[in-house]
Amino acid sequence: MTTTEPAARARVAPSAFRRGAWLLAGTALSLFAMQAVWDIALVAWVYPVLLLRFTRTGGTPAAVAGIWASTALAMLCWLHHADLLSAPILVITLPLAAAQAVPFLVDRFAAPRLESRGLLLSALVFPATKAAVEFAVASATPFGTIYGVLGATQHGNLPLIQTASVTGVYGVSFLVAWAASTTALLWDRGLLSRPARTAAACCAGALGLVMLAGGARLAFAPPSAETVRIAGVTTSVPAWEELVPTFREYDSLEKLLDADPELMREEFAAVNGELLANTEREAEAGARIVVWPESAAFTLESGEDRLIADIQDVARRHGVYVDAGMSVYTERAPHIRNMMVMVTPDGEVAWKYDKSRPIPVLEPYDAGPGVLPVEESPFGRLSNVICYDADFPGLLRQGGAAGADIMIVGANTWEGIKEMHARNSVFRAVENGFSVFRQASRGRANAVDHQGRPLATTDYFTTDQQTMVAFVPTRGVTTVYSVVGDLFAWLCVVTVVLLAALCALPRRRGGSTPGDPTGGPRAQDAGGFPGRRRLGGSAG
Repeated sequence: MTTTEPAARARVAPSAFRRGAWLLAGTALSLFAMQAVWDIALVAWVYPVLLLRFTRTGGTPAAVAGIWASTALAMLCWLHHADLLSAPILVITLPLAAAQAVPFLVDRFAAPRLESRGLLLSALVFPATKAAVEFAVASATPFGTIYGVLGATQHGNLPLIQTASVTGVYGVSFLVAWAASTTALLWDRGLLSRPARTAAACCAGALGLVMLAGGARLAFAPPSAETVRIAGVTTSVPAWEELVPTFREYDSLEKLLDADPELMREEFAAVNGELLANTEREAEAGARIVVWPESAAFTLESGEDRLIADIQDVARRHGVYVDAGMSVYTERAPHIRNMMVMVTPDGEVAWKYDKSRPIPVLEPYDAGPGVLPVEESPFGRLSNVICYDADFPGLLRQGGAAGADIMIVGANTWEGIKEMHARNSVFRAVENGFSVFRQASRGRANAVDHQGRPLATTDYFTTDQQTMVAFVPTRGVTTVYSVVGDLFAWLCVVTVVLLAALCALPRRRGGSTPGDPTGGPRAQDAGGFPGRRRLGGSAG
């Protein structure tokens, strides 16, 4: 064996205490990078390093049990923070926690076996698997990107998240995870390892190019189209409290439907009337589009046409587009529709859009057909989704593929998840090249341009009368992602499969042996775990 690196002192396998410290520290830090109010963007680059150090050392049973416990604890903390900690929710979300452990476990078993073929190759196991798992969860489960998307923690790093215009949010996750796996590799092999330094240089170079390209896009290709004034209006707390006794009296859908329609129209007027008045106020102030949040207005199905007629009257008199979120109580099970109705300035109904992705357990009503509406207007092509819909990149890509310029999102959340939903919408804008105007009741409303720049934001819980006004660019751009879709994510899936196949092939002679991530002859530590002591230099 030819030694190409300076001799390094032998390194003893880490003790159980040290591995436990890595696990505890990594788990604690992960609680500050899980798409919650207390997210710290830098922590997302750090905590996977500690968890990778834990899973790559020690015995296999301890690694599996430890990382599963870590991801389950993080999931429980997120559920508690989001006010979702209940038995039915636990049943459907604990598998999601298990999915978060998969990239660490795949790295544990595959990365050491690939080191003989190159440290750069082994360093790609964790990021490729992380992106592939995120894509699988978002595409094949009812969770979307609501939890566990590493890249979503970087929503404020505008140069970095321009990557999403090509790869989707999964590309941002890949880069953060790649930096973590490379750092863990350097930690293990040491700075004296030339192959480790080469792998690190490749990762750093890729990150540098991405940041440079993203910065250049922001500097030299900012939105240049004219803007349109859009206003979002939300029911005030006093108006809502006036309606609350009605919902207490009619405490089931059946009782609501059996009530006198005229009486219910009068009861709902406390909210509906205020929304109409606020729409007129904002139209008179110069808004050309007014947005109501999800489930803002209420009506029985028998009164739906009258409510829409009231909206049409305001739209015609003021020459304004009105996109109205409403709950419609129907005779047919499950007795409720969650929809947005767009009325044009000439009084025409451009669309009635039913929510495509009801929240599991919390919203037991039928999903809409999952087809996004698109309407030509003097202010570009307008499209629409409702709240949780925006956590599904594949659904929102319909808008990008159709050339939408402005995506309107009506939302109705609660304090525990207000930040996560607002931040996810930033990525949908960058991915698809449209601006997003997201009006949220009981949450954070926000508007961003197609590069993710914030245009406006308001918080329902800190604003007496939540009204958000933003001047939104009327033209978007065509992005690579809107054309090719989740090609990058699929390439990550293929990469994981190919790397797994490489693990099964015979190894090259003269390279590192399986289980010996430090290079050199295979060694046994005091606990019997192979390959954790370096006996001299690394092979060239």
